Amino acid sequence: MSAKKIVLIVAVVLTLAGIIVGSILHGQSSVTKVATAKVTRQDIVSIVNGTGQIKPKTYVNVGATAFGRITHLNVKEGDHVKAGTTLATVENIQPQATVAAQQAAISSSRTDVNSYVAAEGTAAANIAQGKADLEQKRLDFGRAQSLYHEKLIAKQDFDAKKAAFDMAIATLTQREATLIQSRAQTASQRAHVNQAVASQRANYDSLDKTISRAPFDGLVTNVPVREGETVVVGIQNAGGSTIMTLADMSVITAEVKVDETDIVNVRLGQPAEVTIDAIPKKVFHGTVSEIGDNAIVRSSGVSTSQQTTASEEAKDFKVVVTVQDPPHDLRPGLSTTAKITTATRNNVLAIPIQALTIRTKSQLEQHKASSGSVQAAGPSPKESGAKSGKKDEEIQGVFVVRNRKAEFVPVASGVTGTTDIEVLDGLQEGDEVITGSYKVLRTLRPGSGVKVDNSAPKKEDETT
Repeated sequence: MSAKKIVLIVAVVLTLAGIIVGSILHGQSSVTKVATAKVTRQDIVSIVNGTGQIKPKTYVNVGATAFGRITHLNVKEGDHVKAGTTLATVENIQPQATVAAQQAAISSSRTDVNSYVAAEGTAAANIAQGKADLEQKRLDFGRAQSLYHEKLIAKQDFDAKKAAFDMAIATLTQREATLIQSRAQTASQRAHVNQAVASQRANYDSLDKTISRAPFDGLVTNVPVREGETVVVGIQNAGGSTIMTLADMSVITAEVKVDETDIVNVRLGQPAEVTIDAIPKKVFHGTVSEIGDNAIVRSSGVSTSQQTTASEEAKDFKVVVTVQDPPHDLRPGLSTTAKITTATRNNVLAIPIQALTIRTKSQLEQHKASSGSVQAAGPSPKESGAKSGKKDEEIQGVFVVRNRKAEFVPVASGVTGTTDIEVLDGLQEGDEVITGSYKVLRTLRPGSGVKVDNSAPKKEDETT
């Protein structure tokens, strides 16, 4: 074989090889590498997280109810006290003196009442005597009247008996009036005693306010004062007006803040798991017992109802979880985290959350119109909408791998778990959905050729 033929054959072979390699490279250039996952059945638990602190359900700031110097401080921070226990005493010399003086006045008034009661007895005895004397004078006058008609006594004697009878009537009337007067004086003096007793109750109240007692069984959590300091009656939390803080540790709560986007899923009675930073590796259980109505600005901690201007900052809502099994040595103020279970679905179709994507209606219609072409990448949904000048309808769905191509399938989603989301409609068990990378999902077009590559993602994809 001549050298020319050999060279010609080699050239033809090289040319064919180049054409084949070029075709392969061209085919590979139109294929996008994607990560996938299968649609499976599993249990989905939706959890809302909140952070905050441990608080007793009931706690009070025991404030000063009387002005003066603290003479006795009977408890210290951390003490457990019973209801009615004397916590502190403020100097009470003046209230005690007022009580003693008023007690003496009450005793004097009661003595006067006894005197008037004795006078009533004397008046009643005088009336009895007057009635007896009047009866005697009536009999004498009757006999004198009979004798005078028979001309047996002189008129002078008859007039004397009549005058004595009239005098007895007047005397009895006077004594009856004296009894009425004595009774009135007694009633008046008794009213004075009652008035003095009422005033004494006010004095006792003033004296009692110098003694601070525990309103319930609880734990002393804060004592900002010392013996010898002067306390004043003032507004709550003002300096010198709070003697100590008492917490009822029989019911413990975790007061946490939940993001405004999650609060709509929180309901009363939902179960929660509570963890406390000071007690690691232990989970306590509880239920949601209170949900705040006012949003709290995250940066300042101030309720929006207390602000005069609207704020666009992130906001939280207060949620209170009652802990069912708190340890006895738990203290208020400990940092805590509550995981609230807002929904549970058993044995439902689920896909990874990152598989969900959004496409506009116009993009899907363009794909249908040009279903014969295959493209690997395209503009993002926001870019497509911007060109049209009006808001396009967005459709939620996933890309399913079918015949080595990415097919967009609209889906209806349900409960969202930690890493997976429930699928209500659109997919079947075993479907292979595209889960990444994020950059590919953002630009992938329906009908694009794909190659499944579930190896570890590159670092730049993870960062993206």
